[in-house]
Amino acid sequence: MIEHDPDTLLGLALDAAARAGALLRDRRPADLGVAATKSSPIDVVTEMDIAAEKLITGFLRERRPHDGFVGEEGGATEGSSGVRWVIDPLDGTVNYLYGLPTWAVSIAVEREGERVAGVVEAPMRGETYWAVLGGGAHAAGGTYGEDTALRCRPAPPLDQALVSTGFNYVTDVRTHQADVARRLIPRLRDIRRSGSAAVDLCDVAAGRLDGYYERGLHPWDLAAGDLIAREAGAYTGGRPGLPADGDLTVAATPGVFEPLQALLEEYGAWHD
Repeated sequence: MIEHDPDTLLGLALDAAARAGALLRDRRPADLGVAATKSSPIDVVTEMDIAAEKLITGFLRERRPHDGFVGEEGGATEGSSGVRWVIDPLDGTVNYLYGLPTWAVSIAVEREGERVAGVVEAPMRGETYWAVLGGGAHAAGGTYGEDTALRCRPAPPLDQALVSTGFNYVTDVRTHQADVARRLIPRLRDIRRSGSAAVDLCDVAAGRLDGYYERGLHPWDLAAGDLIAREAGAYTGGRPGLPADGDLTVAATPGVFEPLQALLEEYGAWHD
């Protein structure tokens, strides 16, 4: 019998993410180029995005042939088991293309529509982040040792909060996002932009950021990181009263979340 318990699913996600992370880290071609584009000519897919997703889905399908999958590069396939895997094989593709270190493999798993486990593998940091619903968030590698429980930072005043964001690759959308950031900067300690939503969400969980927001994320961008941030004690959501979605994703330490979310609503961060 194939087990559906979250710990078993987490173990598979950890194994798949580690394999994909090693592939991306160790087999990146020196002449890596763009294989396709998505929303604009600068929103790219590389051959390694495709290879990593094939590795992940192949590994998981061999062990769980009746599960469903949704991935950034491979689309969605229905399953019959009630379990679905949400996969971003390379979050931060442009960073990866340029040889910058901030990129990650993100794998989340849902059971009967509820997200129950998530893994973010950040190979160039040597760090792995994971969470099981109700079981807290954890990290290993780098400065974390074998297994460190994560907690978000104590809430500072908003004007002392360090907040990260991301920008769309469509010029008109990015221009509006830049205007929102311009209006936010005087209200915060500062703004950062890493280029990986999954890493930003884990940095909120780990206390390296006080908050994060972004418009235009897809389910595979945020699925694992959102769970990890929440299990570390952060609040996550979208527009007031709504969950994180493509209109807006917000994650922050308690005390920063609501005032940050209110400013984002006021400044129209949820529309183009």
